[in-house]
Amino acid sequence: MTATRVLVLNSGSSSVKYQLLDMRDSSRLAMGLVERIGEETSRLKHTPLTDGGASRERTEPIADHEAALQAVAEELAKDGLGLDSPELAAIGHRVVHGGQSFTRPTVIDNAVLAEIERLIPVAPLHNPANLTGIRTARALRPDLPQVAVFDTAFHTTMPESAARYAIDVETADAHRIRRYGFHGTSHAYVSRATAELLGRDPSEVNVIVLHLGNGASASAVEGGRCVDTSMGLTPLEGLVMGTRSGDMDPAVIFHLMRVGGMSTDEIDTLLNKKSGLIGLCGDNDMREIRRRIDEGDERAKLAFDIYIHRLKKYIGAYYAVLGRVDAVAFTAGVGENAAPVREAAVAGLEGLGLAVDGDLNAVRGDAPRLISPAGARVAVAVVPTDEELEIAAQTYALVGKNI
Repeated sequence: MTATRVLVLNSGSSSVKYQLLDMRDSSRLAMGLVERIGEETSRLKHTPLTDGGASRERTEPIADHEAALQAVAEELAKDGLGLDSPELAAIGHRVVHGGQSFTRPTVIDNAVLAEIERLIPVAPLHNPANLTGIRTARALRPDLPQVAVFDTAFHTTMPESAARYAIDVETADAHRIRRYGFHGTSHAYVSRATAELLGRDPSEVNVIVLHLGNGASASAVEGGRCVDTSMGLTPLEGLVMGTRSGDMDPAVIFHLMRVGGMSTDEIDTLLNKKSGLIGLCGDNDMREIRRRIDEGDERAKLAFDIYIHRLKKYIGAYYAVLGRVDAVAFTAGVGENAAPVREAAVAGLEGLGLAVDGDLNAVRGDAPRLISPAGARVAVAVVPTDEELEIAAQTYALVGKNI
C-alpha cells in the first residue's frame, strides 16, 4: 500500500490546528482545532470530511501539546484515520521563521531542530510553539518523516537590494537583521493559483499578492519568485493590520521611550496588539468597521481610509518594482470577503490598468475568480488561499518519492 496521506500541524502557544489530506487528489479527510491548551476549559473540535461525518467536540482539560496530539490521534482513529495508519506518509509542520538557513521545505532532524531554536530571538512568539508541536509529533511517530515548511522560505529569493535594511552592515549581520517576510506559503500558493486562473505558466506571470487578514502582507512575485514583500524582520512592518501598526518612523519608538516614559515591552504591546485598525477606531473586524461607516462613524471611516491609503502605496510600489504586472490577487479573510476593500484599493489606479467590475466584485464564492472588467490590461482576482494544502503539497513532494 502506497502512503499518500499527510497530516498538517500548525502549533501555536496554546493551540493546534490540523488537517489530514490525501495527496492522490489533494482531498481533505479531516480537520480540527485544539484550543486553550493548558486550561481547564480546553476544547477540541474535530470534523471528518468523508462520508458526511458530523463535527465532534470535546471540552476537557488538555494539559499540554502532547495531550493535545494524543486527543487528535484518538479523534482521527474514530474515523479510521489514525496516526498509526500505514497510509500516513508524513507530518508537515508550519514553522514561522526559518531565517536565511531554510529556503525550502526540510526534513526535520536534530540539527534542523537546533537551528529553528537558534532563530527564537527573531520569532519569540512563534518558533517556540512550532518547536513544541514538532517535538511532540516526533515522539508520537519517531519512524515517520516530519517536514518543516517555513513561512519565510518563499521570500528568500528576494535580492539583497530588497532584503537589506540601510543600517551598518556589521551590526545587521551580527544580529541577523534583514527583511525576511511572512505568510510565504499563502503567497506561494496564491501567486501560482493566479497564474493558473489566467491559463498561464507561473514562470511567465508577474503578480502582486495582497494577503489581507488580521495580519496583512503584500508581495511582488516575478515569474513565480518573490522579489519583494512588505513584512520585515518581524510581521510588524508593512501594511496596516488588525492590531499591528505596519510601517512607521522608527523614531516614534525613541520618542515614546524618552517623552512618554514607556518601556520596551509596553511599546512592543502598543505596536503589535493595540495599533492598526483597533488602535485607530477600536475595531479590527472589517465587517464592523464597514457597518460603522455606513452609519456615519467618522473614526471608522478614517481608519478605513488609512488602511486603503497604505494598501494603494504598496500596489504602486510593487508595480514599479515589477515593471510589468499581469495580475493583482486579493486573498485571506478580508481580501476574499470584503468587496469594498478591493474596490477602494484599486480606485483611481485606472492609469495603471487596474479596475474592478462592480457586479463581479459583489459575487461571493469559494473558487478563484476574476473581478476586473473584460479586456482589462491587468487582471484583478480573488484567489482563496490554502496554506494547509500548500504545506501538504510541499511535504509530500519532498518525501513522497522515497515511499
